[in-house]
Amino acid sequence: MTQSQRIRTQVTIHGQNYTITGTDSAEHVMKVAALVDSKMKEISSINPNLDTSRLAVLTAVNAVHDLVKLQERYDRMEQELQRLKD
Repeated sequence: MTQSQRIRTQVTIHGQNYTITGTDSAEHVMKVAALVDSKMKEISSINPNLDTSRLAVLTAVNAVHDLVKLQERYDRMEQELQRLKD
């Protein structure tokens, strides 16, 4: 994909505007940004004294934690499927 084929999407996360450039649809990028914004608001409401950098790191840790849990679940399901096939 060439630079001219890349999609530029404007989003707002935690009150800051960003232009995200990539190959995913604008709808997908906006959904991801909305989830990040929501998680940042959730964490910020629990600990309103966090500075933006710490809030961003905690948001990233939460997101990766969720990803690892999903990957573990996927791996277990894949193993179970293989077991049932055998």
